[in-house]
Amino acid sequence: MLKDTKYLLAYILPFSAFIGLYYGGIWSFAAVFLGFLIIPLLELVLPQSTENFDGETEELKLQSFFFDFLLYLNIPILYGLVWYFFQTFQQGGLSTFEQIGMILSTGLILGSIGINVAHELGHRKNPLAQLASQSLLLPSLYLHFNIEHNYGHHKNVATDKDPASSRKGESIYAFWWRSVLGCYRNAWALESKRLKSKKQNFWSWNNQMLRFQITQIIYLASIAWLFGLSALPFALLIAVGGFTLLESVNYIEHYGLRRKKMPSGRYETVSPRHSWNSNHELGRIMLYELTRHSDHHFKASRKYQVLRHIDESPQLPYGYPGSIVLALCPPIWFKLMDQEVEKWRSVHG
Repeated sequence: MLKDTKYLLAYILPFSAFIGLYYGGIWSFAAVFLGFLIIPLLELVLPQSTENFDGETEELKLQSFFFDFLLYLNIPILYGLVWYFFQTFQQGGLSTFEQIGMILSTGLILGSIGINVAHELGHRKNPLAQLASQSLLLPSLYLHFNIEHNYGHHKNVATDKDPASSRKGESIYAFWWRSVLGCYRNAWALESKRLKSKKQNFWSWNNQMLRFQITQIIYLASIAWLFGLSALPFALLIAVGGFTLLESVNYIEHYGLRRKKMPSGRYETVSPRHSWNSNHELGRIMLYELTRHSDHHFKASRKYQVLRHIDESPQLPYGYPGSIVLALCPPIWFKLMDQEVEKWRSVHG
């Protein structure tokens, strides 16, 4: 149990954003510095771990509520931070430098403890987990994510049908537009298909996508009511920051990896070799094991605390945070990763 307390380190990231809001100045960028400078540098020297649990230990971890509690605790932390963000801006007196830092830091938190934790909970079937997932997605205005991710991405991953699977030679900037627009469009199509199969009216409360849009409008209206109309642009900016982190993670998770198309026209079954994996300990903790992404796609219902290292999965040379930083400079990213993709293709075709 003592070893499991390592996940408490994940709360350092939202705490750093709080420090930035409280102190201002150069501290405004605290979460950005931590997430994209300090953690990547530490991961260069800290050891990686390929350890997997035995069956008995895994069962004990699955039965422990501690791991679920850590996820649900992010809800009050996230909304408390969002509230403090708008209060800080409402008080005024911030320089442009401070505003930029606070927007970037808060957006980073919306993506890390917001969308990332929502992703984990969104794969669970019980209503409480689904509600919690949606509440964490709301500040990023990305409620459609659960529909497209669960029923689109996991089905079409590592194929050209999936807008969230980046292609070899595609920059992170081009990918951002393709994924953001494509995933939103796909979510509407998937929901329309579901309604037709159930013979339910598109223009009804049964339509989840319609409910999501209404919920997001109510959220933005609440921000305007509580903090004034001037708060709306900042609500949109931190939302963009939140889903930009998600799309940056999407970009590195499947870059250049493709499933074979069989003679039948179907694609081969998704396996651990279709996602980039990272065993860098610090990133694993901060992102609740998201970096063991190969096992997640192999069995999406597996909870984060028992995700495994699988030998056949391709390994990123650097951790997720460091890889995102590298991806922001496409020439460096292509030089580093295109050769890794070619190595993978030489083995898997």
